[in-house]
Amino acid sequence: MKIIEGTADNFEAEVLDAKVPVLVDFNATWCPPCQALHPILEELADETDECKIVTVDVDAEEPLAGAYGVSSIPCLVFFRDGTEYDRRVGLQPKKRLMKILGVK
Repeated sequence: MKIIEGTADNFEAEVLDAKVPVLVDFNATWCPPCQALHPILEELADETDECKIVTVDVDAEEPLAGAYGVSSIPCLVFFRDGTEYDRRVGLQPKKRLMKILGVK
């Protein structure tokens, strides 16, 4: 599955209404840790269909980032059945992300 670009327009459909766990990556193009995380997320997205990965540019989608209280990036917010169940800030290893998402 490919990474989905999240916006205020598609957030409800892609994240809140999703039938699988969703990892939302709030990031920015100027953020080195965000850029280091991106290949990890791409690899995870390529390896499994058990979850969905959505990336949100905090500069382009400032109100959306504000609505979820994002103050540091990268900020990884995990959703299941439309509800946030975990949150991590900073670069994370793929195995930890898989464990939080509950994928193999």
